[in-house]
Amino acid sequence: MSQANNPLHGITLEAILTELVARHGWAELGRMIEIRCFTHDPSVKSSLTFLRKTPWARKKVEDLYLRGRP
Repeated sequence: MSQANNPLHGITLEAILTELVARHGWAELGRMIEIRCFTHDPSVKSSLTFLRKTPWARKKVEDLYLRGRP
């Protein structure tokens, strides 16, 4: 099954999160998407755990990533 219309195909959630943190930093990311895992003792590992269990939060992160792509 092809996913030619899926712009996130082949990009892991970890890669998305790592790029967003590098681009914006945790503080700005926490202001842009107000979720606790970004504002209180943030780490990639804890954020990934939360985002994998919380579809609405994952969608916000993916949408932010897509808005910043050239």
